[in-house]
Amino acid sequence: MGHIQKNKPKSHLSLQNIQNAGTNEINIDVPDSIIKTLEARKNHICIKKGDNSNPSCNKASIPGTVTQRSCVYGGARVVLMPITDAIHLVHGPIGCASCTWDIRGSRSSSDDLYKNGFSTNLEEKDIVFGGEKKLLETIIELNKLYNPAAVFVYATCVVGLIGDDLKSVARKAERLTKCRVIPVQSEGFRAVNKSLGHQLACDAMLDYLIGTDEPETITKYDINIVGEFNVAGDLWGIKPLFEKIGVNVSCAITGDSKVEDIARAHRAKLNVVQCQKSSNHLAMEMEKKYGIPFLKVNFFGIEETSNSLRDVAQFFNNPEMIRKTEELIKSETERLRAEIIKYKERLAGKRVAVYVGGNKAWSLIKAFEEIEMEVIMTGTQNGLLEDYERIRETVKDGTLVVDDANSMELARLLKKYRPDLIVSGAKEKYLSLKLGIPFCDFNHDRITSFAGFQGFINFAKEVDRAVSSPVWNLTPKNYSGVKENAK
Repeated sequence: MGHIQKNKPKSHLSLQNIQNAGTNEINIDVPDSIIKTLEARKNHICIKKGDNSNPSCNKASIPGTVTQRSCVYGGARVVLMPITDAIHLVHGPIGCASCTWDIRGSRSSSDDLYKNGFSTNLEEKDIVFGGEKKLLETIIELNKLYNPAAVFVYATCVVGLIGDDLKSVARKAERLTKCRVIPVQSEGFRAVNKSLGHQLACDAMLDYLIGTDEPETITKYDINIVGEFNVAGDLWGIKPLFEKIGVNVSCAITGDSKVEDIARAHRAKLNVVQCQKSSNHLAMEMEKKYGIPFLKVNFFGIEETSNSLRDVAQFFNNPEMIRKTEELIKSETERLRAEIIKYKERLAGKRVAVYVGGNKAWSLIKAFEEIEMEVIMTGTQNGLLEDYERIRETVKDGTLVVDDANSMELARLLKKYRPDLIVSGAKEKYLSLKLGIPFCDFNHDRITSFAGFQGFINFAKEVDRAVSSPVWNLTPKNYSGVKENAK
């Protein structure tokens, strides 16, 4: 990391000061305490400067850092779990089921079978003698009780260690029950973080589901929305926009989806990819296997939503669709800009720290700029190089970029830079509040939709509610361990 200057005198410049210092030289102002305490971590933190600013990423976490990453099995679950009419059966000890059960706030318009937790509850004797018989009996029993559209069976670390043959059991169970039984080889130890789990989940859909059924009707403008998980109802803010311009959403993979929808997804004319961290692999493989091209889209913010709709309309190259798209963008933009004035008056100039999943670490940047807030820090726990390249393309010079930070590092960074808002997930919520910094949940647990045009208003309102709450007038201005001149 040639751009990190070692042993620099400790500067008291804020990131804003750093950006204003010009582009000839950017002072690296990463807190010394992080580098001093965890020397091996320093390459995982960098300041964006031009085109040479990616932190070290996708490597095994350093022992002792108390990483907060999730495992391969967790990554597979977050992709597949929003399939609403399927049973998601965890083959392993009961604790593995509790760790990822219902971790997504994905909403459903009909079935709610996916909201139930199922486990084979492997115990000591199963570890010694093998769990295949128990798995088969569990699938047969669940099929009798629930008559699901499919049963996804997730392998956990223990199953990988004792060598249960998931595929063989799945084939036998499928013959006996006449129900789809889909093995997901998601043993947690297979990689350093959950990113491989995303890919394995996509592979399970490609190998066992997509292309196994035919749609009743096909139109010239059928698309799949890939990597949209309908958290807090995000999909319901996107789907009507496509309907208004004449595009038919055949399937969302996997938000608010059913097994048969995904089975027929191979007849779409276009895949639009919302979460490009978890679902690029699926889109690329569907292009290879079925010849379906794909576009990368982003429905967070006015500009990003508008550009995404334009890209889809331009792809189909239908003059009437293009006209409808421009009319929709014009009317919605005028409405939204009038509505967000009151929020901008309170939020303009406020500084934001974003520490979320790989896709959200960059997809939110434009949305914050549209309410005139400044993102001074961003990062992710499970980012790949392509995620950080996208971050680098999106953020301004001088932005702090962090990979796989633990709670101690985050606390030190937040004390150092004192952002006006932290956007993250549940793990960072109480850390933020204890430091007296407003917090906004943008992860799986949020309850407010942020996608699409109306979602942007919800977003501005939620951010304003967090930042402008009068409770912050009652908190002390000097916090333990925080020096005034560190601001």
